[in-house]
Amino acid sequence: MKRTHSLTRWSAILLLALLAACQTNAPKAEPPKDAVQQRVQDGKTLWEEKCRTVAGEKIYRKVEGVEGVLLMKVRPRAGEREWADRNWPGAAFARELHSDSYITSFLGFEEALGTDGKPRAITPDRRGYITTTRNPGGLPGYRWVEVIDEKDGQRFRYTGSEKVVGRKDVNAPNVKIELERNPNYDLNVYRYTLDKAPSISPPPRYGVTYEDHVIPEERYLGIASSTIKVIDLKTNEVLGEMTRYAWSPGAPSRVNPSPWLTAYRCPEHAVGTDQYTRKFVDQILIPAKEK
Repeated sequence: MKRTHSLTRWSAILLLALLAACQTNAPKAEPPKDAVQQRVQDGKTLWEEKCRTVAGEKIYRKVEGVEGVLLMKVRPRAGEREWADRNWPGAAFARELHSDSYITSFLGFEEALGTDGKPRAITPDRRGYITTTRNPGGLPGYRWVEVIDEKDGQRFRYTGSEKVVGRKDVNAPNVKIELERNPNYDLNVYRYTLDKAPSISPPPRYGVTYEDHVIPEERYLGIASSTIKVIDLKTNEVLGEMTRYAWSPGAPSRVNPSPWLTAYRCPEHAVGTDQYTRKFVDQILIPAKEK
């Protein structure tokens, strides 16, 4: 009898241990469906309110004939990991150009084409694409941009131009056709290239920076925000600022692995959303006309 009691006791202990292990290894319960829907609805409501009351462009003073600017921050490189991270600081500008492309956007020309393919007028409400080639009807960018190296604090000046990077194959069918039409056909291959050199000029008068906001209560609802500022560095006067809000209603999934790329945004441009910062700044710091 004593042995029977002992086996019964150990069987009970073993059963309890197995139950505990099953509970530990069991998948975490998903939030109730209605709770997820409520969070999405709360996020949409708050985003719409921010779009009405906070987001938008504010221009306090304009400056004509600006040759160059200091980019106090450059958008860093980002990829799928950042685009899927609910708390990624740069989420509101997920589609913005980054690294050297961000710099180039300030140097390029703006071009706007109508539905007929012909140049059309560029207005604050109807902007165009930023390109690195000069086309009729386009508007110039800045002649140079300066950036401070984060590692050593040295200031560098960037300019850009089309450079010869190779030669076309004279045996290629299309090249042969062109040479037959025009013996003087240009065989050079060109590419827009950034030139970087230590700046020996006085510090730029005007700067562009941004502040990304990571507010836990808003990020929980899928909302990100960021503010761009244009500053007179001599007087510390803020010449203009633009605040954007982005809302992504869903978590990363197989269908949409990068929610911040597909987020709703305000304000927004129908054309060239990846160059928004440049197209806000040049409304305040009007680039100098071409020489």
